[in-house]
Amino acid sequence: MKPSNCLFKAIWNLLIFILLPVDGDLFAVTSGNNVLLHVFTEDLECIPGFQQKVFHIEHPSAFMADQPILNLVFDDCQGNHKLNFEVSNPGFKVEPNGVLVALRNLSDTGRALFIHARSAQAEDTAEVLLVDRKEKQGSLKEIFKAEGSLGIVRQRRSIVATPILIPENQRSPFPRPVGKVVDNDRPEGSKFRIFGKGVDQEPKGFFKIVESTGEVLVTRSLDREAMATYQFQVEITDASGKTIEGPVPLDIIIIDQNDNRPLFREGPYIGHVMEGSPTGSTVMRVTAFDADDPATDNALLRYNILKQTPDKPSPNMFYIDPEKGDIVTVVSPVLLDRETMENPKYELIIEAKDMGGMDVGLTGTATATIVVDDKNDHAPEFTRKEFQATVKEGSTGVIVNLTVEDRDDPATGAWRAVYTIINGNPGQSFEIHTNPKNNEGMLSVVKPLDCEISAFHTLLIKVENEDPLVPDIAYDTSSTATVQITVLDVNEAPVFHPDPMTITKQENIPIGSVVLTVNATDPDTLQHQTIRYSINKDPAEWLEIDPTNGTIRTRGVLDRESPFVINNVYTAHLLAIDNGSPPATGTGTLQITLEDVNDNAPSLYQAVSSVCEDAKDVKVIFGALDKDIHPNAEPFKFELSKQSGQDKVWKITRINNTHAQLILPQNLKKANYNIPILVTDSGKPPLINNTELKIQVCSCTKYKMDCSASSTLHLSMVLFFISLFSLYCL
Repeated sequence: MKPSNCLFKAIWNLLIFILLPVDGDLFAVTSGNNVLLHVFTEDLECIPGFQQKVFHIEHPSAFMADQPILNLVFDDCQGNHKLNFEVSNPGFKVEPNGVLVALRNLSDTGRALFIHARSAQAEDTAEVLLVDRKEKQGSLKEIFKAEGSLGIVRQRRSIVATPILIPENQRSPFPRPVGKVVDNDRPEGSKFRIFGKGVDQEPKGFFKIVESTGEVLVTRSLDREAMATYQFQVEITDASGKTIEGPVPLDIIIIDQNDNRPLFREGPYIGHVMEGSPTGSTVMRVTAFDADDPATDNALLRYNILKQTPDKPSPNMFYIDPEKGDIVTVVSPVLLDRETMENPKYELIIEAKDMGGMDVGLTGTATATIVVDDKNDHAPEFTRKEFQATVKEGSTGVIVNLTVEDRDDPATGAWRAVYTIINGNPGQSFEIHTNPKNNEGMLSVVKPLDCEISAFHTLLIKVENEDPLVPDIAYDTSSTATVQITVLDVNEAPVFHPDPMTITKQENIPIGSVVLTVNATDPDTLQHQTIRYSINKDPAEWLEIDPTNGTIRTRGVLDRESPFVINNVYTAHLLAIDNGSPPATGTGTLQITLEDVNDNAPSLYQAVSSVCEDAKDVKVIFGALDKDIHPNAEPFKFELSKQSGQDKVWKITRINNTHAQLILPQNLKKANYNIPILVTDSGKPPLINNTELKIQVCSCTKYKMDCSASSTLHLSMVLFFISLFSLYCL
């Protein structure tokens, strides 16, 4: 053995020592059958997690299905209670003893996988890389870099945030722990904090962290198809919220489940094949989409033809490539004769099945229509090699008609032209359609052009027939033409950003308060024009705008209860005018959402009630209204004005948040009684309305209530007469 090989083998033997329990807290470090040293665990700092986090498997094609690959060692430092493993690739599994097993040949499983281990006390993630020997050119220095490669030699880190693997579609209860961020050196009283998409950014609230322990919680079921990974930042803060360590990245990887059927989204699928086409001619490609993880079998699709209609002259006229979805002919050219066919149109029921076509896979179907067409032996030709067109910037519509000649039958698809823009249209600003009456190509601008960006455009157009050409006929240069387009400059109107402009303000703010400063830009960047602002529509005349800088201030009191405010929103329309020749005007919409303040006292409705003078146990129901909204309106408080002795005669009881009832005394004489009522809303501070409830005591017969002769008595007069009556009875 060469010296260099001996040195490498010696170092490698050192790297693969094993830490074995001997007695109690004593461990032995071994290499092969030799005990190198004994170590008491109290001399070692136990860091929970995988003892090795990165593995390389060389020559993966040499491993077969159901063959053990490697041993994984996970230690949570507290006995590994309730330890379980999850693998990101369904082509593998981990046995309870930590042995990684391949469920199929490794050559079909991808280039990498993650293994997530979780016990009752800790969790961690290890990575397995599948590489060919030529891909692994690591030096001895790189071997020593491998995390945990020496077992008892560990590199201390402050914040340890290993990737977390979570299966999608987990069931309640939530929130549930999914991982943990570790920092053994953090100061007492410090807190963990995470932020990013899924926490405090949209989609918000999917994850949170226990500030005191670093435990990461998921709050709801996740959908890998909505978001496959989450990338957070983790930091340590002091009690005041100041960052004292970090941030460091924390990756959340969602493990896919087979919860999506294949879908054919590009239909209808219609293909054409010329009569007499040779066996194996490709007709069309039918592809399905599976929203599951494309790196797993959950989205590995296989295609199959379930049914062909009609089934003559052969029940198997076509074949579909199970992997690509290409449909080809499988009969001889003699059988592919349109004139002898019962029906030149065939319908195929196509099935797509995931899981590589296994029985457990989910399926989706679609119908593919194949039409056997007549031969097309004349290609269309442009009448000119170059066409000219002009168009004003900002306008749309047809700008030029392209003419072609075709000697095929005008009644068939062999004559009808199909135009395509093959160059010069990166922004999809142009479209071309065929005029069905004369077969001309109508070239249109569909997205307004900007002269300041480009004043000239050159398009390369090709023309083909709806039907394909026969094999011995091909399209040549006569089937392509150039269109030169000149864009004419016009003065464009300024544009507000954004539009509409939205702002929230409290009603009743002082006159002269700044609402916001609007901004409009002029698309005519080459003309260096100035912009002046004005208000086009201000229904309540509450606003004014600085014509130079666009600052909007109040010139009236913003009143949420105004009839000009709809659903708490006041809308005004603004103008931005440039100094071009002629000037161009742009419009914008300002929407001010007004927040309510308690500026309206409640008022009574049903404030007048009529009763008969001989009625018994009369109760009058009345209510209150408030122009304000919650919390400045109901519930209302109803009470009688504080007058001596009134509560002994008149009684008010509350019915609900908006209504109360007045209980009338017995034997009231015919008169109009004005009862003083206090109505108070729920604002802070509340507003009180001192009002009156009018009670008409009328003379009643069987068919008529007469209130015309009732005189008006205030509550004080009623109390006076009742007191006199009481003295007389004594």
